[in-house]
Formats: sequence, structure tokens, C-alpha cells
Amino acid sequence: VPNNAGSLGVVRVSAPEGAILNAPRPCAVSARHTVGQMLPDVVLGALAKAIPDRVPAEGASCLYLPVLLGGRSIGGAGEDFVVNPFYTGGAGARPGKDGLSCTAFPSGVRNTPVEINEAAAPIIIWRKEYRTDSGGAGRLRGGLGQTIEFAHAEGRVFAVSKMFDRTRHPARGRDGGGAGAVGGVRLGDGTPLKGMGREMIPEGARLIVETPGGGGAGAPAERERALVERDLRQGFVSADAAIGTYRRK
Repeated sequence: VPNNAGSLGVVRVSAPEGAILNAPRPCAVSARHTVGQMLPDVVLGALAKAIPDRVPAEGASCLYLPVLLGGRSIGGAGEDFVVNPFYTGGAGARPGKDGLSCTAFPSGVRNTPVEINEAAAPIIIWRKEYRTDSGGAGRLRGGLGQTIEFAHAEGRVFAVSKMFDRTRHPARGRDGGGAGAVGGVRLGDGTPLKGMGREMIPEGARLIVETPGGGGAGAPAERERALVERDLRQGFVSADAAIGTYRRK
């Protein structure tokens, strides 16, 4: 349903001045989108105390928006470029359904197609795929996050600026469901990078971004065997998870 005055005018939202949601000048608010994207889970967590059977588990919540920069402006070579792709993690398990994978909730924005990014800047995306076992286990599974692997098309140095969340605290499950996987960012050789801030990617190196998974709902052992087998065939869960977490052989 499109936003309209009839839906937006029902609830009044306020926050005391000086709180993180109402920061006065000269507080830094550049990363306000990251804070705002975490709010739905706060509200749903409060609602879960009153209507637990009607509220989804926590999800990735925040978008992963790496800003990739290159060229002479950052001390590299070649033409300057800046590209800002959109990536999403998994939503929490819903009442009666698994969580949606790689879906922005509640904003609904779409992931940026690989071809758009590669046409706009000299980068190559070598990999963009679901993260196996990233969705929280449960009778209803959390949505999966994704793995994206970048490199400069000519092997040159480039920079990445990031404001990623859910890198330490995962999306929590509900009613006995497991937490989703945390997000992360690293070099292709495994060197970990910070979730926030700007860092340089060396010549010839690859950048790997992993988005978080959503939380599960209900005990994993209660998940239908057919659903576990389907997830195993599709690569959503590993054989180890199917046996060890879901108790299916």
C-alpha cells in the first residue's frame, strides 16, 4: 500500500531532545539511516510482549551500502569513480512463514543488479550468492543473507566506505528460534575489515561483503522434514546444520 496521509497520520512519533533519535546540533548524524533502519525491530520487540504470535523475528534491518571509490582522488591511478550499490540481508521468520531472503524490511528497496554496478564503474563482481546457514534456525527459518565479492577491473587499489551494522549483535530469534548470522567485511585473503569507516583495498585484492541473516522462530527440531530437505537441496542449509541443528538425518 503506498504511503498516504490516511496511514501516516494515525501515529505520532516523538523522542526527547538529546536522545539518539532526536540529536541536537552539532551532533553528528551522517549515519542516521543505520539507526533508523534498526527501529522496526525495536518496535516489534515491544509488540511481541503483547502479541507474540503475530510478530516476526528480528531481521538484518540495516541495508549494506558500501561506497566504492577509486582513481587519482584516493591516491590511485586511472579515472576517478564512485559507486554506491545496495545490498540487503535476511528478514526475520514471519508468523506462519519463513523469513524472506535478501530483502529490505520494511523499506522494500531492491538490490542493485550486478550489471548496473559494473557498467557504472571499473569494478567486477565475482560472486553474489546466498550465504548458506545464515538464516536463523527454527520451526520457521530466518531469511538468508548474501555474499558479494568485488575487485577493481584492472587490479588497481580502491577504497570502500561503509556503515554496516549487525556485525557484532545478530538478529535474534523468537520463541526458541536461533539467531541469524552476523554480517561482516573482509579481504579475499581473510583479513577482517571494520564494519564502519573507510579503508583501502590493496592492488589485486578482492573485497568480500557478507550481509546478516534473519532470526528464526520456534524450536528447530519442530521444523517439517520436507522443509529441511528442501533447504538442503537448495543450499540454504548445510548437511551439518540439517543433522546437528534440525536433528534430521
